[in-house]
Amino acid sequence: MGLLDKIRNEFIDIIEWVDDTKDTIVWKFPRYQNEIKMGAQLTVREGQAAVFLNEGRIADVFHSGRYELSTQNMPIMTTLQGWKYGFNSPFKADVFFVSLRQFVNQKWGTSNPIMLRDAEFGPVRLRAFGNYAFSMKDPGLFIKTIAATNPTFTVDDINEQLKNIAVSRGMDAIAESKIPVLDLASNYDEVSKLIQDKIAPEFEEIGLTLNKFLIENVSLPDEVEKVLDKRSSMGIVGDLGAYAQYQAANSMEKAAENPNGGGLMGAGMGAGLGMGMAGNMGNVFQERKFDGNQPSTPPATAAIPPPLPTQITYYVAVNNKQEGPFDINQLRNMVTTGSLMPNTLVWKTGLANWIAADQTADLANLFHQTPPPIPGV
Repeated sequence: MGLLDKIRNEFIDIIEWVDDTKDTIVWKFPRYQNEIKMGAQLTVREGQAAVFLNEGRIADVFHSGRYELSTQNMPIMTTLQGWKYGFNSPFKADVFFVSLRQFVNQKWGTSNPIMLRDAEFGPVRLRAFGNYAFSMKDPGLFIKTIAATNPTFTVDDINEQLKNIAVSRGMDAIAESKIPVLDLASNYDEVSKLIQDKIAPEFEEIGLTLNKFLIENVSLPDEVEKVLDKRSSMGIVGDLGAYAQYQAANSMEKAAENPNGGGLMGAGMGAGLGMGMAGNMGNVFQERKFDGNQPSTPPATAAIPPPLPTQITYYVAVNNKQEGPFDINQLRNMVTTGSLMPNTLVWKTGLANWIAADQTADLANLFHQTPPPIPGV
């Protein structure tokens, strides 16, 4: 600082702050060597407070108005100093102006999805974001706990901490509310009030007041929302049979508008498929319809043939190795070729151990099918 500035500062007796910013919370008055003359004029505007620090301790807090710094207006400072050098001597003090305005539209949001348990969907991941507004409640407490001796303290210096409080405590409040995920959108006001009540005490611990807390959106991951969209679409479609017929009719209408005859065949095939689908869907829904006076009996199945009987199959031990399984026709050919003998070991499902082929009722007859002698020979 030059000599001229030093001399000029010796005659500056007006202490004030004209705030031309929108985000400054605390601003330190720049006084040469922190010396303030007794009788100096202090101007504190609406929406401001002036905090005097003497030797690192808060001495006085002034609210809006104009003050002449004297023993009448600074009783605490007077007690601390004792004024042993007379009331006209300069005294050393730090003067911090604190903005009491409301800082609005402060954003908060989850950087990553938060896992919660929903009564309908089970474990789900939620994202949420919104905004909040805060203001100064206790300037002295805020300077002691947060701002300290910083000459300038802005919203950005504390916004990250406040946002973390909002997200951590806010999502915890959503979980405790037990409100289903699908009902959150209709309860934003109630949930916002729950979160505000939960985190307001933590703002007050550092000298702030949480004036407003708002939720703008709570959303599920994209893949979950796509599934919900499909589920909603099914509810809107309603009767799938009627919907398929409607689709088929649209295909035929578009084909009629197409002057190219080649497209008509494809449209006809699409219409046929649509009508077939509609018929099948209609049958399904028709079979499932019943009123309270009718028993819910299953549809008739007389026209559906029973399943084909399964063929009996055997495994055969050939050269101490398992081969198969073989059905009866294959085993008959093996008897004819001599690869299956009466004492050959076989096994099928249900047998405890391997047994000789002629000891099974299924295979014993295969070894006694030798044709009788030809007559007259």
